[in-house]
Amino acid sequence: MGVRRKISGSSEKPRISVYKSNKSIYAQVIDDSKGITLFSASSKDVKNGNANQATAKEVGKKLAEKAVDGGVKDAVFDRSGYLYHGQIKALAEGAREGGLKI
Repeated sequence: MGVRRKISGSSEKPRISVYKSNKSIYAQVIDDSKGITLFSASSKDVKNGNANQATAKEVGKKLAEKAVDGGVKDAVFDRSGYLYHGQIKALAEGAREGGLKI
């Protein structure tokens, strides 16, 4: 994976990793220096669990809400090889609206 070779998260600026399936979208805030997941959110946490752009945006907002409450303000966005459009872009925009600086 060429993207992950260039991106890594730290305690001050963790990495937001995205995974997308046909039915769901998942996102995690990861501290790579310790190798732990700090926060996570998925489309299963949102009322409408379908995989679409509106749900992805809600997942981004929910993840940002958890991260900001946990003391994380800045993060690095890891799109996991997906193109930056559609659901991936909506998730990033939702995280920004939720208060994270990406």
